[in-house]
Amino acid sequence: MKRVKQACICQTLHFMLKEDTDHDYAVGLIQDEIRNYKASLEKGGGEYKILEETAQPDGSVIIRIIKQYSSAPVGSYFDTIN
Repeated sequence: MKRVKQACICQTLHFMLKEDTDHDYAVGLIQDEIRNYKASLEKGGGEYKILEETAQPDGSVIIRIIKQYSSAPVGSYFDTIN
């Protein structure tokens, strides 16, 4: 029999500007979307760690995140990822 001892998923998310929209307004939408995403992470109850959040020259944002996969324990994953 096998059991999952530790499991995480690593994602790189690109919050991109909405096309055909005023630039400043589109950047504001991105910030709202990021706030909502982070709130959903908190509400979801799973463990996560944002590794990097980088604003791009065009105003979009890239976030690297590692988060708990399903309900499996994260073990030492958060300690070993930089």
